[in-house]
Amino acid sequence: VQLQASGGGLVQAGGSLRLSCAASGRTFSSYGMGWFRQAPGKEREFVAAINWIGSSTLFADSVKGRFTISRDNAENMVYLQMNSLKPEDTAVYYCAQGEYSRSRYQYDYWGQGTLVTVSS
Repeated sequence: VQLQASGGGLVQAGGSLRLSCAASGRTFSSYGMGWFRQAPGKEREFVAAINWIGSSTLFADSVKGRFTISRDNAENMVYLQMNSLKPEDTAVYYCAQGEYSRSRYQYDYWGQGTLVTVSS
């Protein structure tokens, strides 16, 4: 399985970014997908997750109402739309594939990460 995250970059506070994650290697539509992030010196934390068909989503309280997660099973893609970005959203963002969960331990494959930097 390979997961390739992209779309990170530098953005001003209040701005938006859309992260993408391309998956290959096993039946994409059979698995939950998650986004996690890790800031320097901090633990990797849950951001958002979506179930196999896209009918259910989970969000961390810190991003609820600002971020949305979606997936395209025909294209084997998952997306994280990030709006109203804050400096505290600065982190490396990882996509992951596994069980639909808030727990990173339920995901068995991870992408390489894409850096999001939000300037104040």
